[in-house]
Amino acid sequence: MKQTDFVHTQGKDIIDPQGNKILLRGVGLGGWLLPEGYMWRFPNQGDRPRKIERVIESLIGKDAASDFWQSYYENYISKNDIDKIADDGFNSIRIALHWRFLLDENHNINQKHWQMLDDIIQHCESRNVYVILDLHSTPGGQTGANIDDSENNVPELFTSEYNQDLTVFIWRALANRYKDSPIIACYDLFNEPVPEFHGEYTHKIYPMYQRLIKEIRDIDPFHMITLEGAHWSTDWSIFTHKLDDNVLYQFHKYWNNPDAESLSKFLRLRDEWNVPIFMGEGGENNKEWYSGAFALYEELDISWNFWTYKKMDTTNSMVSINKPKDWDLLVDHMEKGTTLSEEDAKAIFSEYLHNIKLENCVLIDDVVNVLFRRPSIEIPAIFYNWDLNAKAKNSNGLNVGYRIDDHRDIVFVNSELQKPTFQHGRGESWKEDEWLCVQMHQGDELNYWFTSRNQEICMFSLVLIVDTTSKISVSLNDELVEFELNKQGRQVVEVASSMVNEGKSSIKVKLVSGEVRLITIKIKSQS
Repeated sequence: MKQTDFVHTQGKDIIDPQGNKILLRGVGLGGWLLPEGYMWRFPNQGDRPRKIERVIESLIGKDAASDFWQSYYENYISKNDIDKIADDGFNSIRIALHWRFLLDENHNINQKHWQMLDDIIQHCESRNVYVILDLHSTPGGQTGANIDDSENNVPELFTSEYNQDLTVFIWRALANRYKDSPIIACYDLFNEPVPEFHGEYTHKIYPMYQRLIKEIRDIDPFHMITLEGAHWSTDWSIFTHKLDDNVLYQFHKYWNNPDAESLSKFLRLRDEWNVPIFMGEGGENNKEWYSGAFALYEELDISWNFWTYKKMDTTNSMVSINKPKDWDLLVDHMEKGTTLSEEDAKAIFSEYLHNIKLENCVLIDDVVNVLFRRPSIEIPAIFYNWDLNAKAKNSNGLNVGYRIDDHRDIVFVNSELQKPTFQHGRGESWKEDEWLCVQMHQGDELNYWFTSRNQEICMFSLVLIVDTTSKISVSLNDELVEFELNKQGRQVVEVASSMVNEGKSSIKVKLVSGEVRLITIKIKSQS
């Protein structure tokens, strides 16, 4: 075999085994092999796997707990989930691995668990879904927090030679098992190493990367490797020199401006080193933010992976698990020490195991639509294209702190706030006083895009505020519509009902005369 038989890097691009340039467009399978408490709606007493395990075992006993976890692993992610991911149009998944799932209590390979992983990977191959193997939790922990199941809230991967040797053992085993598998896109050596508050260990990240790459390359010379920065995978100052020629450089993005300015340090390294970059984890926000952030990655030629695919009682993942009816009794037991009988606990966990199956979950198609910009969607006006037309020709110098380099007048619709906020971790939509708009002047043009999976009829509308009598033209691909706005104030203007073809379509909004504040573009499927 040779490198071109696998997904690999070529300059700034990722190339598939057929020689085509691709972007990885994927979802993260968080919560499956490394359960995170927030995905279960648990308090701090159950914020990580080891705490969740202790709670379950204390309530229903060791044998029943073992049965619970076996059923959990089999049903939280199944072949049905992979089918949904593929059918929705994603071409990759990132599997968050826990080292204790991969090894048994004696630190030998857990053959039963590896077979479960094999089964999912094989089904991914049948559906042409690439797999990123992400060691989300290393022995001792690389982060020192709940997300890596840290025992002492210290990144003890970097304080213990034994933990480092065990991590090498795991990666050698993974490389040996999957070295001939083209469906594996890359190896993600470890997730979000060393946050700033553990900065005394930052200098140890790169030597560990170097050791792991050497060990992997002894076995597998061809698979792509992805490396993450420090401090929640946002600090790339650790990347001082190339460790390998087949590396995808990874950053994560949460709760901040979805703009090119915030990505400048990552784009700069891409240009300077001539390497591809990857937004390997981002999400946990609202659909408005998604519509801006993920379109941004597409336009800037950045592969991306949405976090996370499934969790309980949510509106901002693709799949929502229904909360068992007595779940709050379990939470109260953990948080307040209230009594919960073994019988009641077993009933709650049994209902939970029923609810996690895809067929019993709520599918949130709006999330999928907004990630791909498919109708029916709303695109906030501030998320116009990052193209040559992005910079304004006319401006009053009004900007509240978003896309400043474009010199456009971006202001609040109606607010006393001083700067925008993009922190909506529970998925709550922007409040009325958080909405931004683009103040358009005569001659201004704004471009937008969306995609469709098939030919369909869509209704296009603009939500805007008319400040003076104005005239607007809207181009839908090659179709031009012009209309006058004589009535002042906020209004929804139906532009046209139009047939769109499969693939990418464009919208151009031009203010011929007058002045308006454009708030959002609505695209509603009528097929």
